Amino acid sequence: MLKVFQTPSLLGQQLKGLISVRHYGKPNKKFLYKDGILKDQIYYYPRDSNREIPALDGEPSKLFSVRRLKPIKGLPYWEKRILRGLGLYEKNGVAVVKNIPENNARLWKVKHLVEILPITFKYGEPTENDIERTFLKEDGECVVIRKLEAIEEANTKLMAAEQVRTAKNRMDGETLRKDSRLKWLNAW
Repeated sequence: MLKVFQTPSLLGQQLKGLISVRHYGKPNKKFLYKDGILKDQIYYYPRDSNREIPALDGEPSKLFSVRRLKPIKGLPYWEKRILRGLGLYEKNGVAVVKNIPENNARLWKVKHLVEILPITFKYGEPTENDIERTFLKEDGECVVIRKLEAIEEANTKLMAAEQVRTAKNRMDGETLRKDSRLKWLNAW
């Protein structure tokens, strides 16, 4: 027994290894994220110390395109609930989400399950009249196809098509079928 007490540093190290303190509850975020860099009222936490912070150019995007990447099976109920609320419960689901703090908080909780792209409007934002001619590309670009023709040109094309359709010397479908069949049977 005397030998054990003669090496107090070894005994102290063994006791420290056995005793551990458990902290229940939420961790202090200020302690965990203490090395943040403040830029434009936003805290950045770069992985590398030599990494540059991107400059904010212009206005942030008003909309996000959110696509689910991982399966739902085995996820906790709160993540499933968030994905269902965003409209991403189906396989290969894509949703358009507003860039507001409530939605950003939801997206933060499922960021490991989804891909988030800002939607850009290269040719301007669509109006109510442009909805039929608007589509969203996979890279997050929203394209609006504008009318290039004048209304008069479109009307003349419609009139020409109607004249061809109602012409007297135009062959009907039955006559075309008979003529095609005869040509098929008697090629020479």
